[in-house]
Amino acid sequence: MSLLHGELVVVRGAGDLATGCILRLVRAGFRVVALEVAEPSAIRRTVSLSEAMYEGRARVEGLEAWRCEALPATWAPGDPVPILLDPEGRCLEHLRPVALVDAILAKRNLGTRLDMAPVVVALGPGFEAGRDAHAVVETNRGHDLGRVLLAGCAEPNTGVPGLIAGRGGERVIHAPVAGSVEPCCAIGDFVKAGDPVLSIQGVMVCSAIDGVVRGLIRPGFVARAGLKVADVDPRGEREHCFTVSDKARAIAGGALEAILMLGAGEAR
Repeated sequence: MSLLHGELVVVRGAGDLATGCILRLVRAGFRVVALEVAEPSAIRRTVSLSEAMYEGRARVEGLEAWRCEALPATWAPGDPVPILLDPEGRCLEHLRPVALVDAILAKRNLGTRLDMAPVVVALGPGFEAGRDAHAVVETNRGHDLGRVLLAGCAEPNTGVPGLIAGRGGERVIHAPVAGSVEPCCAIGDFVKAGDPVLSIQGVMVCSAIDGVVRGLIRPGFVARAGLKVADVDPRGEREHCFTVSDKARAIAGGALEAILMLGAGEAR
């Protein structure tokens, strides 16, 4: 039996990149609990276990998660991943995990500290290894994607989406105004440049490029102006909309590497 069997890791967040981490950790033999906000704003909803906060349950690549108020009394391998409404991490003192992964991807530290677990791993900018976390994983697309840093910080947030098939900022759609989002299509639909993707407060928002709608925020979500609300993938591969992305897998590999390298499996 794996030495990792039964060890508990807490993941802050359950969006698409966090889901990639959860999936890899579970497959590596860890038990995982995710912590989320009441109304997550994930746009890649078909590959985000955070959808359980709305629907009660969610499934990504065969891994099921369920929203629960507290951990079940019995918890066997293969059971759904519990997702708790606990963005502040109040449950950590009770759970005492061997590792914590901050996968919120807020581009800033929302309260993660070194003393939250024997091993603390943070994803992306906003953290310094050795100060906020024991390790930081690079999330910027490019040569260093997924690299584990034991000192220093990840690359700063540029505010410019990474290139996919030569397309960057034009593939991402942000809310032009604040208000409730009303979709004009669904994740997995193909669109042409100029086709409507969603509307907010009567303002129609169209795609700037040809591609497949890979991400689209939940219908009725009240977005602030400037919030990322949709993503059009110029590669046009519909199946990519329903599986964990290459970026999420690379980052998840870095998180798992950091936990193993820093000895979480032997922390107890």
